[in-house]
Amino acid sequence: MTALALAGFVAFALAGVPVFALMGALALWLFNGAGIQSSAVIIELSRLASLPSLIAVPLFTFAGYLLAESKAPQRLVALAESMFGWLPGGVAVAGLCACALFTAFTGASGVTIIALGGLIFPLLRRQGYPESFSLGLITTTGSLGLMFPPSLPIILYALVGKISIDKLFAAAAVPGLLLLAALSVYAFVVAKREKVKPIAFSWKNFQAAAKAAAWEIPLPLIVIGGIYGGFFTASEAAAVMAFYVMVAEVLIYKDVPWEKLPGIARESMILVGAILIVLGCALGLTSYMIDADIPGRIFAFLHEHVKSPWGFLALLNVFLLIVNMVEIFSAIVIVVPIIAPVATQYGIDPVHLGALFLLNLEIGYMTPPLGLNLFLSSRRFDKPLPVLYRAVLPFWILLVGALMVVTYWPALSLWLPRLLKLQ
Repeated sequence: MTALALAGFVAFALAGVPVFALMGALALWLFNGAGIQSSAVIIELSRLASLPSLIAVPLFTFAGYLLAESKAPQRLVALAESMFGWLPGGVAVAGLCACALFTAFTGASGVTIIALGGLIFPLLRRQGYPESFSLGLITTTGSLGLMFPPSLPIILYALVGKISIDKLFAAAAVPGLLLLAALSVYAFVVAKREKVKPIAFSWKNFQAAAKAAAWEIPLPLIVIGGIYGGFFTASEAAAVMAFYVMVAEVLIYKDVPWEKLPGIARESMILVGAILIVLGCALGLTSYMIDADIPGRIFAFLHEHVKSPWGFLALLNVFLLIVNMVEIFSAIVIVVPIIAPVATQYGIDPVHLGALFLLNLEIGYMTPPLGLNLFLSSRRFDKPLPVLYRAVLPFWILLVGALMVVTYWPALSLWLPRLLKLQ
């Protein structure tokens, strides 16, 4: 019966049945088979709805969609170009910074590739960067901002992993900066090799770009500074950001007319609804796994074959890169409750594990053959997937190298939360 049921679930999945329906049905079947009340799924939905931090998800998502619909991407690219274009490799670094900032606020790499790809790709090509490098950079940076607050995956991980959102924001930021620095150095090397000429710095252009983006420049300072300055919590920061973005883009810049707001709100809440229903059903499924002591069994098996925490982390990285290629939100809510207790048994700090998971998530987006960014770039630039596989390879190697540093140097993730004395 178990084999038939699992085969049925696989068949339904291949037929295109929604992920949340499969997880909910599997949870109900498992609870029923174990003779346990299946109300656990409903209890998890109720517990999820009562979380005070949950309100941050729809508010940050709405603000991100609003930014994507405005002309903020053009203003951010122009500002970054005026700031960094005079450096060797500066235009590529400007693209990196603009994509990282935009992804952090929109929370979805697909939005970044679609919104900024059409701006940055021709800019890089005009400067003389090779097509392969330009494609690889945009495909990679589509998820670069997921390590920076107020990234939506960080919030979801914190909710599922029962970690302070503020603490995880701080823990992920330093590895994110490491990635940004590594990619900037690579951009500098490519610019030197290809003899790309920098753009002459113009104070006039910088002033014009800064003036154009005057209402968007303070946004990271308000959100991040407000959280770590103790002025408001992450949930309150989401409300502040949503209000600020709406005032800036609708009333001041007037990029988004009033009549478009209901449509933007509807589109953003469709994503939020999809996240929440997957989250609720997945938590019901993980509730069964915890009741059945699945994490304990996994640890017992691993402990017999993998004695070292470093060996466990190596296996975990391989596993996460595979899992995170496909469905990130399901990966967070299903995998985290299972691996977190196992990692604790190996003495791995939960905050370090969170930063590690998020970094794997970011790399998974661009990992062949199923990384989401690869498909989005293929569609956006009308390039076959094998071309994009070759284009992202040098970037992927750099990011995996950074992953090794973060994996085996826990202090890199933990020093900032300790410095800020976050609990």
